[in-house]
Amino acid sequence: MTGRYPAGTFGGAAAGRRQYTVIVGATAITSYDIAAGHVRWQRHTGPVAQAWRTDGNWLYMTESAGGFVDSAPVTALRRIDLTTGAEMVVRPLEGLSFAGALSTAFDGVVLFSSPAGVTAYSGGTGVRLWSARGAVPEGTDLHPRRVYLTKGANLVGADPQTGRVKATASGSAVNGAAGVYVVRNGVALGLDQGGNGDAWGFDLAVERVTLAAAGLPWPHYFVDLGGVGGSADPAGNLVVIAACPQLAPSSPAPPGTSAPPSGPPVTSSSGSATSTATSPNPSSTPGTSTPSGSTTQATPNPDASPSAPAGTPEPAQGCLRPELVALNL
Repeated sequence: MTGRYPAGTFGGAAAGRRQYTVIVGATAITSYDIAAGHVRWQRHTGPVAQAWRTDGNWLYMTESAGGFVDSAPVTALRRIDLTTGAEMVVRPLEGLSFAGALSTAFDGVVLFSSPAGVTAYSGGTGVRLWSARGAVPEGTDLHPRRVYLTKGANLVGADPQTGRVKATASGSAVNGAAGVYVVRNGVALGLDQGGNGDAWGFDLAVERVTLAAAGLPWPHYFVDLGGVGGSADPAGNLVVIAACPQLAPSSPAPPGTSAPPSGPPVTSSSGSATSTATSPNPSSTPGTSTPSGSTTQATPNPDASPSAPAGTPEPAQGCLRPELVALNL
C-alpha cells in the first residue's frame, strides 16, 4: 500500500501514475505526490457532487446547481489537466446549457444524453458537433476510435468527431444490444445466461462471432466499479468477469412474504441468484454496458415468490465461492 486518500462517495481515483495520483473528493479534486504524500495541486468543486469523466490526460466535471443527482441543467464544464491541474471552463456555444447529462468523454469529445438522444460537443470549445436522436451511449473503443451507441435494438459504432456510423450490429446478431458488455478492438463481448452460458466475441467488421469461451460458472456478470475503466482495460483488450461456481444457501424469507393460505403452493428452485451488470461510463458504457457511465442489467431471479406482496424485498443469496475470470478479446 502506497497511501490512503479521502474520496467522495461518487468520486475516487481519476488517474494514477508512478509519481502521483488524482482523487475526486467530496468538495475538491486533489493530486497527491505518492512518495512524499503532500498535495501537488487542488481544485475546489463546490458543496454538491458533480458528474465527471476522464479522457486521456483530461478530466471533465460538470457545473450544475443541483449536482449530478438533480435535474438542474449543466451550464458549463471544467476541463482539468490531470498532470498540472491547469483548468479552463467550457460553455456551450449554442444555448445556455448542454443538452442532458454528461455520459462520455472520448477523443476530445463529450457526449451528453437525454430522453431525446445523444448530443456531442467539443470538449475544448463547447461547439455542438453532432447528435443522434433516440440513441443511448454505451461505451468507447480506442482501436478503432469509436463511440458506441444503442439505437433501438442495434449496437452502432460512430466516429466521435463527426457522428458518422462506421459499424452496426443488429440486436438479433448480438443477442440484443443490452447483452453486449464492452467493445475492444472492434470486438463486442457478450454473455449468454444460464448454467452453461458462453462468453462470445462478435467482430463488428465482419459481422460474425469470432471467439467464444464456453462454460462460465453461473451467475456471471461484468464487473465495473466506476467511470475510470472498471474491469475493462481502456487501453487494452482484457476484460474481467465475476463468476460464481458455488452459490451460498438462500437466506430465510422475512416474515410476511409467504403465499396466502388460499393460494396454490409455491416451490422455489435453487441455484440462481440476482446479479447486476454495469459498464465504463457512470452514465454509460456497452459498459458496454457497459460501458459507463453506465447500463445496469438485472438477472431474473426464479427464487422470487410470485405471491410475495408488492415492495417486499427478495431473500438475499450470496456466493460461497466467487472467482474472477479474465478474458482476452
